[in-house]
Amino acid sequence: MRDRATASLTTIVVDDEQLACGELSYLLKDFPEVDVIATGSNGLEAVDLIQKLEPEIVFLDVNMPGLDGLGVVRQLREKGTDLPYFIFVTAYDQYAVEAFRLEAMDYLLKPVDKGRLAETIERARRMIQDKKAPEAGTPAQSAAPPRTRLLVRAQNRQFIVDANDVIYATIDNGLITLVTTNLEGHSSYRTIEDLQANLDRDMFWRVHRSFLVNINRIKEVVPWFKSSYQLRMDDRKHTEVPVSRVQTRRLRELFKL
Repeated sequence: MRDRATASLTTIVVDDEQLACGELSYLLKDFPEVDVIATGSNGLEAVDLIQKLEPEIVFLDVNMPGLDGLGVVRQLREKGTDLPYFIFVTAYDQYAVEAFRLEAMDYLLKPVDKGRLAETIERARRMIQDKKAPEAGTPAQSAAPPRTRLLVRAQNRQFIVDANDVIYATIDNGLITLVTTNLEGHSSYRTIEDLQANLDRDMFWRVHRSFLVNINRIKEVVPWFKSSYQLRMDDRKHTEVPVSRVQTRRLRELFKL
């Protein structure tokens, strides 16, 4: 378990009022465990940033033009995206019931009180640690042997492929696509987590919420914006797969970047 002072809670702040966004970002600088990796100014930008950067926490305004904060959560759910912990920050208390119905972690009223913010961050830190702890503590011997063969549905047929030939898997709207050396089709697994749990974890790496890649099929590491990276895979299209901020450290360790 990481020490509180060194733990990094990847965070995004989204508010259409630039002053409010700046003030909250400034307050968060006093919490060393919080790493603000991006800010946004509207709901559509929030959806895009969350899918690309996979933050653990999102501070989100409710009233925003185009797509409001509650709509952000609904849209991400419809897309089948794994949700971060949402903390709504607003000047209005009437949206609290709906926010908590959408499983918001907390609801802060503007102007944000620093003591109240500290309580929220501590709660988030504990929840994220508790969520990660079972994964870290699962005995290796309790896991089932990894599958070496997978079923792929393509062209109205069902093919059996060697797991080593899978280049990457991706999920969109609840449907998993498997790309192999010879074909592209769909998997019967319902989630990326289930698929990964049945494969060799030393070979298959979940670099992003929506992507699972075969480490042996990475052709190139491509620098991207703000010290992030994409992986160019060894498929026919040379697909570029985003690496989440959370997984960037492992990428650097893996390839000695």
